[in-house]
Amino acid sequence: MDESRRDSTIRLDSRAVRALAHPLRSRILSRLRTHGPATATELAAALGTNSGATSYHLRALGEVGLVTDTGEGEGRRREWRAASERHSWVNSDFAGDEDARTALAWLSRDYVRQFATGAERWLDAAEHWPAEWVDVLGLSDGFLTVTPEQTAAFSAELADLMARYRDAGAADPRARRIHVTSFARPLDLDDA
Repeated sequence: MDESRRDSTIRLDSRAVRALAHPLRSRILSRLRTHGPATATELAAALGTNSGATSYHLRALGEVGLVTDTGEGEGRRREWRAASERHSWVNSDFAGDEDARTALAWLSRDYVRQFATGAERWLDAAEHWPAEWVDVLGLSDGFLTVTPEQTAAFSAELADLMARYRDAGAADPRARRIHVTSFARPLDLDDA
């Protein structure tokens, strides 16, 4: 991994949210983060589209700083990479921007769909994996009774724990990259 991106997070602004709230752009960025640098042609093949579309959307993502040209391409063959490992946002940053809030609502739902698709792919593949992996991966949930401040502290501790384990197995050939998703929501949605 490029050391300049190690443990990097970009905080999305309204321009980035609006640019990313597009089905192909969201998938392009996810693909670059999970599979590493690629050309528009390689992305088109992987995502079932054409290189003209991927090239256009890569430039749009580049304009808001979410992807960058690696400089490794030759001639017109440009290679792109994700500019960071992750991005984040704070909903209240967009309180007065209806376009950004609409884009963020779509983007959040798209991430839930991507998570569900990935989870189902794992459930389909799990029977072919060694028990040592199947036994430690999968679903879990729990319930907390906390204040907003305690929820923020919990999230910060979870982020610190993830950072500690991010590359913990890098030297072990048995190690695999795993996707950990966290989604917190109120249990009683009617009690706002």
